[in-house]
Amino acid sequence: MNGRFKSAGGAVGGGLLVAGTTSDAGKSVVTAGICRWLVRQGIRVAPFKAQNMSLNSFVTREGAEIGRAQAMQAAAARVEPTALMNPVLLKPGSDRSSQVVLLGKPVGELSARGYHSGRQEQLLGTVTDCLAELRRTHDAVICEGAGSPAEINLRRTDIVNMGIARAARIPVVVVGDIDRGGVFASFFGTTALLSREDQALVAGFLVNKFRGDVTLLEPGLEMLRGLTGRPTLGVLPFAHGLGIDEEDGLRVSLRGAVRESVVAPPHGADVLRVAVCAVPLMSNFTDVDALAAEPGVVVRFVDRAEELADADLVVLPGTRGTVRALAWLRERGLADAIARRAAEGRPVLGICGGYQMLGERIEDEVESKAGTVEGLGLLPVRVRFAVEKTLARPVGRALGEPVEGYEIHHGVAEVTGGDEAFISDDQGHSLDGCRAGSVWGTHWHGSLESDGFRRAFLRRIAADAGRAFVPAPDTCFGTLREEQLDRLGDLIEEHADTDALLRLIEKGVPEGLPFVPPGAP
Repeated sequence: MNGRFKSAGGAVGGGLLVAGTTSDAGKSVVTAGICRWLVRQGIRVAPFKAQNMSLNSFVTREGAEIGRAQAMQAAAARVEPTALMNPVLLKPGSDRSSQVVLLGKPVGELSARGYHSGRQEQLLGTVTDCLAELRRTHDAVICEGAGSPAEINLRRTDIVNMGIARAARIPVVVVGDIDRGGVFASFFGTTALLSREDQALVAGFLVNKFRGDVTLLEPGLEMLRGLTGRPTLGVLPFAHGLGIDEEDGLRVSLRGAVRESVVAPPHGADVLRVAVCAVPLMSNFTDVDALAAEPGVVVRFVDRAEELADADLVVLPGTRGTVRALAWLRERGLADAIARRAAEGRPVLGICGGYQMLGERIEDEVESKAGTVEGLGLLPVRVRFAVEKTLARPVGRALGEPVEGYEIHHGVAEVTGGDEAFISDDQGHSLDGCRAGSVWGTHWHGSLESDGFRRAFLRRIAADAGRAFVPAPDTCFGTLREEQLDRLGDLIEEHADTDALLRLIEKGVPEGLPFVPPGAP
């Protein structure tokens, strides 16, 4: 299957849009699964999402900010992520406004009304150009939609679902989450609410998260084909513990385990308990995935002070609203509980916004425009928010081990003391963060994915917490992530009609797809 796919428009790579009946129907994982399945066939594939709304983001090698889901999909495709794969990223700052990141760089804040009343429509040319460039340089591009393509109130300005499919003339497969129930109505209703022109691109359906005997589903799938004239291209089983990077929010309860992972038995005599404060506008909570992957480390998201009592490590994660999150900690008594921990020498880690909250003072005329706000005062750090956002992929050393990460922040930290820098260069010069007693802080996201550093850090935390915990010597987070991506590829290969998917990607939209009334006006 090596070689270039040819579309009706000429020598460009094939394309497919994975849409969904709802948010969280499984578009991200299906897109990643198709990418991994294709690359295993020797096909050069890239992911693409025209517009993404997410607080979980990543920094590419060229210093561009994109959604973490697209970075994960690029890993599934075994290609380096670029800004072309997610040209528009919206980072919510409230229920009504978001920071707009265009081609990896922030260009301002817009209200939802302002964005949908004109700005979004103006970006269609930009996103189609990015998709065209990816199709020019790859055999196939697997696009991910957002929400539902049948959001008829937003169709006029849509650039991520049927808007991009129409502009690029690529076929659409609609994913439905059967675990929620109502999947047949969702498939039929989604199709019937689209205009005749949009329906002409919808080539089939994929059932996701099915539990049970698939033969019991088959009569419904046949009736769905009779009603819509479109086949179901696969029934993907419910898969536990996939643990891939999330896009819009936590899949689990705040008091549940991280994702659906099973905690492995501890390598030593004891477990290590980690409590992550689920602050408002929490961003890049994927930072703790590497902790959860360690045998014997139990990670929970918490929102009450009493839930910190038995934690060996408390993590303050990143947030899009540092000042707002700080007020939330104080309102809930979490700030006092964290201060008591620090006074008792019990470990606390702040990452990015969490690091900023641990400092003495925050001057913010950019994000919250709150002016000067007192921090928790647990680290000798003063933070000033700059208009220019720091976007970087730094490397360094911490606790005697190599470490790398990525930076996404407006806050600039001035460290005025402390026991040691958190991360230094090879000559021992401070690069980022600091430690004061048992309190640690860093701006670097993803640093815990560095295996040697993570193990060294956990040994320090266990010693401070008085736990007989020993990190497993062979846990490789990169290998675990690859195994998870292979599982996604296996789901597609084993449970989807891959021949049909290849025909859609290579040959484009099938002719003669019937219209399902009433259609959008």
